[in-house]
Amino acid sequence: MDKAYYKSPIGIIEVIGDGESITEIHFCDCEISETSEIYKIKDIPFYIDDCIKQLSEYFDKKRKTFDLKLNPKGTEFQKKVWNELLKIPYGETRSYKDIAENIGNSKAVRAVGGANNKNPIAICIPCHRVIGKSGKLVGYAGGIDKKEYLLNIEK
Repeated sequence: MDKAYYKSPIGIIEVIGDGESITEIHFCDCEISETSEIYKIKDIPFYIDDCIKQLSEYFDKKRKTFDLKLNPKGTEFQKKVWNELLKIPYGETRSYKDIAENIGNSKAVRAVGGANNKNPIAICIPCHRVIGKSGKLVGYAGGIDKKEYLLNIEK
């Protein structure tokens, strides 16, 4: 397992990989030096370093899509939902109901919400682009404030 930390504008992000793919990206409650942007656990492999560079470009509004090898761990249903999230274009949102319908199970709205909440690769698998049917921001494992920030970047 490889890992590194990135100090983003909305908090410290931990990036974890399996030797060739990104398996997790999540916000963490850890601290790193105020002077360093990236805290290295050990030498950062190219694919993790590339992920951090792409995240930095995203936060600088220079990147709209990610070009990374992703390998999220989850159930087949969760993976189906996460693959659908990857189809949501930058700057757009979908409702949980939209996602449920798009995966062919219109009654699975709550299950889609659960899968969205378990998304292990924040930002790159854009669960922040999923909102309530009413258009309100609901649920985000990183916190609604982070969800709002990410959506505002994409406006």
